[in-house]
Order: sequence, then structure tokens, then C-alpha cells
Amino acid sequence: MKIRRSPLATALAGVVLLTAALAGCASPAASSTSSTEAAASGSGTYAVDENTLVFGVVPDSVDTETNYQPLMDYIAKETGKTVEYHESTDYAALIEAAIAGQIDVASFSGFTYVTASNNGAQLTPISSIITKEGQEPGYYSQAIVPTGSDITDLAGFAGKKVCFVDPSSTSGYLFPSYNLLEAGVDPETGVTPVFAGKHDVSVTKVGEGVECEAGFAEDSEVAKSDKVKVIDETMVPGAPIVMSTTLPDDVKTQLTDILSEVTIDEIIADGIDSADTDGFRSVFYATKPVDDAYYDTIRDICEKTNATQCQG
Repeated sequence: MKIRRSPLATALAGVVLLTAALAGCASPAASSTSSTEAAASGSGTYAVDENTLVFGVVPDSVDTETNYQPLMDYIAKETGKTVEYHESTDYAALIEAAIAGQIDVASFSGFTYVTASNNGAQLTPISSIITKEGQEPGYYSQAIVPTGSDITDLAGFAGKKVCFVDPSSTSGYLFPSYNLLEAGVDPETGVTPVFAGKHDVSVTKVGEGVECEAGFAEDSEVAKSDKVKVIDETMVPGAPIVMSTTLPDDVKTQLTDILSEVTIDEIIADGIDSADTDGFRSVFYATKPVDDAYYDTIRDICEKTNATQCQG
């Protein structure tokens, strides 16, 4: 099946605009799909048409599309549909696309999923990707400083220029905000926040020590740099692969069957040669099923931090 790229979604500017835009998108008019964007098929609807599945992602790093290509190839082969790659410009744009019914399947962060659901997106989690055999879903949000820094704990972030990833990032903002508050540092007024946009960019900026004197990113990107050191870390719920609940029942069943528990070896055996690479093996070993309740930890932290992005 052919993989097709769709136009980039429009970015939002700032947390305040994010909240306002989400409130607007949550209205019945905004959350209904237009006749040109969705097609009815039996008991459900698609973002584009019954022959296409739109796969949404946030570009967390420069390798985002390459990392997801084998999985999209696999979905295309198993469903017999064209898979359209939809790379949003940022987390807020992906949330908007989900609320507007413009995606069918997506790779979200946990926080993005909760935020989108709180604001009217009709989504359900299928599974979470693991990268090693025997691993459970989940990864680390790591607090980092330049290798030569004398900062040794989160309290030392006070008054510093601190790199976050995105206001809707689980490991790059929500958990760091909570941990900073626990350390007595207000993540909005106690530091100078810098939003890097991507995890790898956050790591780079912290390593350079100019724009950011400290920061946060997910462990997989931190591990690639020898210019930063980890001074704290927190396990966060694994990022979900989600699907639209408006899809026809047979398609939802099929997506659940093929994405709930699949290994890289099974994908390769299915004829997806693009999966048999060192690059894909570094980011994908298998998927493990997760459900909505799995993300209650994020909802609890939303309550404790009173994060604007969590609000419906």
C-alpha cells in the first residue's frame, strides 16, 4: 500500500491560545467532520474516506517519519488501505486534528491523549510501544544539565533558563512541572521556561548551555548525547497508539487485533522489509495493550499541577 503525506497542521502560539483553541474545537460544530474530510461507511466515519487511514504523529525528533514508516507499512498491508502520514507541527496541532476528526490512528503522548479526550476528541488507546524484550510500557522523563554544570538537583533549577519540550508534552512538561513543584520551584515563575519543540532539540540546547542551563527530555533522546548529564528522572506511562472511536466497528476490531500485541519479528515476517533495520529496532520491539485507565496517573498529576492544558 502507498504511504501518502498530508499537509502539516497549523501550529498554535502559546498555552493561552492552546486553551482557547481547544475550547472552540470542542464545540459540536468544530468536532463534526465535513463532507470533504470524512466519509460514512456503515456505522462509522473516516477522516478522509473508506480507503484511507490518516496516521497522526508529533515530530518529536528529526527521525519521526522514519521511525514510524515500518508501522505504517504494516497497517497498510494488514488493512488494505492507504495510510496517510499526518505530521503535526506541534502537540497542540495534533490535539486539534484529533478533536476535528482529521485522524484515524495516531501516536500520542499520554498527556496529549488525556488533553485531547478532555476536549472532545473521540479516541481510545490500543497499545503502547516497548523497545526491549521483557519491558513494560513506560519510559523516563529525565532532568538534565550540561556535563560541566554544578546543578545537582531540581531545586538548583530555580532562577535558571530551563528547556521544556512542549506545553502538552508528558515527559517534557507535565511530569517536569510536577517534579519542580515538589522541589519548591514554580515551573512558570521560578524559572525562565524555554520551549524547545522537540526532545532532541531540548537535549541539544541544554548541552550547549546557552539558551538553556537545564532542562527535560525523554530518556531515549538523552541517551544519544554526551554533553548532558541526568540529575533526576521519573517513570511516566507509555505513549499510546490510539484510534478514532468513530471508525466502523470492523475497522476498530481489525486495528485492535493488529496493533495490540505485535512484535518486530512478526512485522518483518509479514513482509515489511522496512522494519528490518537497526534504526527501527532501536525504537520498536513490540506493542503491549493499554487502556484509558492506564492514564489515570496523568489525570492525577493534572489535578495536582492544575495545568491549563488538562482542562476540558
